[in-house]
Amino acid sequence: MAQVRPGTLLERWAERRPTSAALSQRAQKVFPSGVTHDSRYMEPFPIYVTHAQGSRKWDVDGNEYVDYWSGHGALLLGHNHPAVCEATVEQAKKGTHYGACHELEIEWGELVQQIVPSAEKVKFFSSGTEATMMAMRLARAFTGKDKILKIQGHFHGWHDYATIAMSPPYDEPISKGIPKAIKETMVAVPFKDVAALRAALDANPDVAGVIMLAGGAGTEYLQQVRDITRERGVILIYDEVVTGFRYAPGGCQEYYGVVPDLTTMAKILAGGLPGGAIGGRADILSLFDFRDDPQWMRFGRINHPGTFNANPLSAAAGVACLKIVRDGATQRKATGTADRLRAEFDAVLQRRGVKGEIGGEVSLLAISFPEAKLKGRSFTHRFRMAMQVGGVDFNGASMIVSAVHSDADVARTVEAFDQAITLLQDDGAL
Repeated sequence: MAQVRPGTLLERWAERRPTSAALSQRAQKVFPSGVTHDSRYMEPFPIYVTHAQGSRKWDVDGNEYVDYWSGHGALLLGHNHPAVCEATVEQAKKGTHYGACHELEIEWGELVQQIVPSAEKVKFFSSGTEATMMAMRLARAFTGKDKILKIQGHFHGWHDYATIAMSPPYDEPISKGIPKAIKETMVAVPFKDVAALRAALDANPDVAGVIMLAGGAGTEYLQQVRDITRERGVILIYDEVVTGFRYAPGGCQEYYGVVPDLTTMAKILAGGLPGGAIGGRADILSLFDFRDDPQWMRFGRINHPGTFNANPLSAAAGVACLKIVRDGATQRKATGTADRLRAEFDAVLQRRGVKGEIGGEVSLLAISFPEAKLKGRSFTHRFRMAMQVGGVDFNGASMIVSAVHSDADVARTVEAFDQAITLLQDDGAL
């Protein structure tokens, strides 16, 4: 744990969070580095939250924050939306796991079919990582080919295949413990480089599918990728775990107007509870079908168990959430708020003479300081700390805006941002 020097930003921050510090010490004895999710790791310790409501959350020391983690992107409707909360509580009283089919899973799947353009058929999972892993398997099974092409730097979860080409150097996995054979099944090209995509597919005729994040891609590029993959019989997979139901009700494919073969979803899909899904072409998802054919059942079919697939609690929350977000009003509200924050942050930087970049699309807002004196995680931790002093929490690099962030939240956030610039400058980080 980093030492706290008197008079520093770190001291000002830490003196208001003694209980979080104590809990972190306790957590160190239980979890590696004391955390259960990599992005929650923070030096010298993370905050510990007791409860949340709407756009706000409170830590164990009584500090209140405008929250821009938004449940890692799952809470487009904010914390404890009345309809989602009521549906989840009512379902919990009826049972959390039946070990059986139930009507809510059908309603949930029907809503996905109605909202997501590519979703001719739907399969549920427990997370986005499971969904992207299965989407790759579907592409391989359907085409009979072994390789998957991905875009350099795109995140698709933590399974073995997704660790390839996630961070420079792109020819090495981001994690230890990945078999060399896995790397040989993955091909990666730069984002928005159509020539590189064509060349990679020409050099690797055994590519079964292309998986990509469609956010920020633009219609022209997505259409080019769609045309190239269709020409070659390659399955196109959009990872819409983050962007699904956020860019538009139907995700990036509705927003940009280009439809993939398969779509992976999670986060908003389940209204803030665990849950993932694949929506896609019926002929591809027919690989899950049962048939009265021993040969098919043993050698032709994809098996798909999963203890918590479409569990009743997630289904109840998902149905309640999707009924609200399907008309587009929530997306427009969140995007409008994010646009205001971008403009206000830009104005602060110009007024203060600080070089920074405020970007992102729709309700996903990105913040960077190319000339910061601290780099990487050291800066993001310090930036997050400076914003927390002002009553705002985010991951230190991006803000995820919900449909319930208010004018008062915007005002508080801009004030915290302005103050954070001073704190970071005085601290020698900026």
